[in-house]
Amino acid sequence: MWALRAAVRPGLRLSRVGRGRSAPRAAAPSCPARALAAVGRRSPGNLEGPWGGGRGLRADGGRSRTGDDEEEPEDADENAEEELLRGEPLLPAGTQRVCLVHPDVKWGPGKSQMTRAEWQVAEATALVHTLDGWSVVQTMVVSTKTPDRKLIFGKGNFEHLTEKIRGSPDITCVFLNVERMAAPTKKELEAAWGVEVFDRFTVVLHIFRCNARTKEARLQVALAEMPLHRSNLKRDVAHLYRGVGSRYIMGSGESFMQLQQRLLREKEAKIRKALDRLRKKRHLLRRQRTRREFPVISVVGYTNCGKTTLIKALTGDAAIQPRDQLFATLDVTAHAGTLPSRMTVLYVDTIGFLSQLPHGLIESFSATLEDVAHSDLILHVRDVSHPEAELQKCSVLSTLRGLQLPAPLLDSMVEVHNKVDLVPGYSPTEPNVVPVSALRGHGLQELKAELDAAVLKATGRQILTLRVRLAGAQLSWLYKEATVQEVDVIPEDGAADVRVIISNSAYGKFRKLFPG
Repeated sequence: MWALRAAVRPGLRLSRVGRGRSAPRAAAPSCPARALAAVGRRSPGNLEGPWGGGRGLRADGGRSRTGDDEEEPEDADENAEEELLRGEPLLPAGTQRVCLVHPDVKWGPGKSQMTRAEWQVAEATALVHTLDGWSVVQTMVVSTKTPDRKLIFGKGNFEHLTEKIRGSPDITCVFLNVERMAAPTKKELEAAWGVEVFDRFTVVLHIFRCNARTKEARLQVALAEMPLHRSNLKRDVAHLYRGVGSRYIMGSGESFMQLQQRLLREKEAKIRKALDRLRKKRHLLRRQRTRREFPVISVVGYTNCGKTTLIKALTGDAAIQPRDQLFATLDVTAHAGTLPSRMTVLYVDTIGFLSQLPHGLIESFSATLEDVAHSDLILHVRDVSHPEAELQKCSVLSTLRGLQLPAPLLDSMVEVHNKVDLVPGYSPTEPNVVPVSALRGHGLQELKAELDAAVLKATGRQILTLRVRLAGAQLSWLYKEATVQEVDVIPEDGAADVRVIISNSAYGKFRKLFPG
């Protein structure tokens, strides 16, 4: 018992922050690959980490010494949210020389949608290179018939792989290009190869954490990390049980494992509650946009297909700074632009999709992707210079269908073929697509015209010519509530014929305010 208590004390805080006190504000989580202090592998004594960042136990049953009637400070929710964002890096800091191991499944349910292993390897390499200081020093494509086995590979291939990794002192870690590794698999592989082993889920999640800027994105990443913490918990706590007489905390009847599992559940509940508060705020913003009747165009596509660059080209917004890397955009942002009809629209930049993107990540970002469901039109951007452009399209459409979007929204989707400047003589073979080069500016006018027509159809807006009196408030009202395209003044009548694009609701208000 005393050995267990001694092991618990350094890593588990047994006092809860009082209700009347403000928890210290945590700084925004930085990317460990970007100048984080070196962090070693998690030791059993450091159990606070990702699951102990919340509040611990109190000997007095969780009540504040100042009493239960004390009011919460105004910034209590904000401080609590910042506390939830604490946690250790998912990947080691500093320079890493990575051995990329790709299990090449030839047939069966484990076979990837991508037809060629080299393109899967290229995408995995791009993920590694997204991290500062990380480089791929060796790539191994190893055939396997049994990807679901504990060691993934057959005995002969596994022994050959182990010999290669053990015989390469320049390798500091292994990126195993599978969606998820079970905890026992990770333990066995690390013991056999002598270096840390990471799967696709961990690498992608780490990139998400590095690129998350707003509190909402950071909370969504923290929620997505919960399954990873659960899988690591049993391995880490097992070290404490060795040589200890009792597994229970101070006679409480609750084992240390049960305690940590409960803390994880409590932390997850708090994260979901914080996200729900932010979801309500996002809903209010959407209601404000709806009241102003700005058509919303959600821009979606495979990661690094050029969505942000295209939005910058369509809006002329110099503040938008695209980055040539995977998952550069995690925070949904809206940018105003004008179509040829002079109609103002909002382009919503969204998170990029990825093949074999773990379902838990999509679920964690469901609040962000709600903006897609509430848009008037979807613009699907495709990188036609990519060798696997068709499979990328299938991946994006599959993800969109999984969001259970309204059928009319999917049916009205506009498809744009980007990066045509990288394909000499490119001509689309599919109907109803618009080829562009967002970087070079090719095809942008044609795309705007297509969006103009699609928005009018999707929103039910009308193009009308209305006669208004110049002396009244009609013309100024139309400039404020509709899109005025043309004004033809008739001096002798003291009137003007005004060509407008107007929604049905706005037209109803106009007829009510200015009858006759």
